[in-house]
Amino acid sequence: MRIALWLKIGWTLWVGVWLPYYWMQYGPQNFLYFCDIANLLIGFALWLESPLLFSWQATSVFLFQTLYTIDLVGRLTAGKHLIGGTEYMFSTAIPLFVRLLGLFHVVTPPVLLWGIWRLGYDRRGWIFASVTAWIVLPICFLWRPGFNVNWVRGPFYKEQHIVPPVIYLAAYMLALPLLVYLPTHRVLAFWDRSRDRK
Repeated sequence: MRIALWLKIGWTLWVGVWLPYYWMQYGPQNFLYFCDIANLLIGFALWLESPLLFSWQATSVFLFQTLYTIDLVGRLTAGKHLIGGTEYMFSTAIPLFVRLLGLFHVVTPPVLLWGIWRLGYDRRGWIFASVTAWIVLPICFLWRPGFNVNWVRGPFYKEQHIVPPVIYLAAYMLALPLLVYLPTHRVLAFWDRSRDRK
């Protein structure tokens, strides 16, 4: 066993608490966010000790979760959002416990890096992340569009009106694999090679 049982059980118990609270607070469409998909698949990655699942989710969310953490820390230390996207964490309209559950965004990047360090990086991860995006983004675009899940209608939850919505979606579906997933893939592959040298 390459991953400790306590971590597998702990993540599973946490998901068991997180999922119903998020469902009640935000609704079912919230689970189409890549970060929420990652929570569930990381649970499987831990139990199956799967390099592919860790690599797939790291390619998908590592950059965004890291930027989320930077923005949150910036708000806590400097009093301003350096990037944006964590404003809801300071909204008193959302119960404090639910906001604290949102701290999983901070925990996810080190867990993913640790999983890859422990199990190795599967270079198919960015392909799986890309295919997932091409499936999930159109669903977000069509189902409950007012929620703008994964920013399919405009960044930072604001619908854009510069180009037709379908053109924006198509550009977004191309940009994620090429500008986010592929560079992340290369960084993670380098991380994996560093692990091999240890």
